Amino acid sequence: MATKIQHIRTLRLKVKAEGYAWLNAAAIEVNQVWNFANASSYKAARPFAGRPKWLTAFDLDKLTAGASQCFERIGSETIQRVNAEYATRRQQFKLSRLNWRVSKGAKRSLGWVPFKAVQLKRKGKSLRFSGKAFRVFERELLDDVKWKCGCFAQDSVGDWWLCVPIAAEVSHSSAPKLEVGIDLGVGHIASTSDGDKLCPGRFYRSIEQKIAHAQRRAHKRQAKRLHRTAARRRKEALHRFSTKIVREYQNIVIGDVSSRKLVKTRMAKSVLDAGWGILKTQLQYKGQQAGRCVSMVNERNTTRICSSCKALTGPTGLDMLVVRTWVCSACGVTHDRDVNAARNMLSAGRSPPSVSGNESSFSAAPPSQTSRRCEARISALKTAA
Repeated sequence: MATKIQHIRTLRLKVKAEGYAWLNAAAIEVNQVWNFANASSYKAARPFAGRPKWLTAFDLDKLTAGASQCFERIGSETIQRVNAEYATRRQQFKLSRLNWRVSKGAKRSLGWVPFKAVQLKRKGKSLRFSGKAFRVFERELLDDVKWKCGCFAQDSVGDWWLCVPIAAEVSHSSAPKLEVGIDLGVGHIASTSDGDKLCPGRFYRSIEQKIAHAQRRAHKRQAKRLHRTAARRRKEALHRFSTKIVREYQNIVIGDVSSRKLVKTRMAKSVLDAGWGILKTQLQYKGQQAGRCVSMVNERNTTRICSSCKALTGPTGLDMLVVRTWVCSACGVTHDRDVNAARNMLSAGRSPPSVSGNESSFSAAPPSQTSRRCEARISALKTAA
């Protein structure tokens, strides 16, 4: 039986071009508020004399009281939202000072204008914020919904987007299949224990030459658009795959492969083009919304261990990465390397964790000599009795 539960999702609607100039000017004012909060917090955390103080959002609001009179576009509510976001990020990273927001030059920060829910109002076919009317694409998505605090955000191309979180009802129902293991790779982005594979789309590699030509001709905007096209294609493919997995399986087990370590190798472009981190994030939040169990396990030796007999007979070493199919010398079963790894991850997800808190091993450890002597003594006493 399906149960409906409310979740918070963010609508991302593109703003029409007539509002870009106003938003660019408002973003400069937001940067000034951020930099003031950054400088004030740093001086309070490391004073010349006296005890240091960690400024909160309330303290920053008191310091910026009346500052809205110095700005033409943003009001006191936006200033309070900037202070709250700064205090949250500073507490999160445990730093006395964060990065400055740059308004001009090659290292310019992407535009960002936060607002409270009461600041954004409907006005006919447009939206009104701080006395300025904006039009967005797909405005019908905002009909009959009540949004919360959001923001206007700018992407690398220069386009502006309206991001508003809304409450949406999601139905929880049992999946038709029980469990699945997923192995992440480069040859195939993802392989499941049932044999399904997500083929590499070569999202960046397919247009790499076009990006290089645009960069050599100094067409920066065209290069940024091509990069955005590759990112959109990647997200679309990963969204389709993750949605399919969440709809079909109740328990999802995925390996904890690290993209940060592999980007330092020769496979950096292929690893980044695969988007493993995006896929993990999508499976986690989609599984949470659908009532699924998504877990991560250690993937060490998963490609070498036979999923049938648990013998460590698979190919090993960097030179053997080209071997994608191998035969177990212990039981004679032929394995696809990626599917076998996914099955081993599924087995690791089934087994409970050890008492010491370490990951459970795939094969049982051989008994020590002390345990063998104890067993021999016990059997001798039983025979004598």
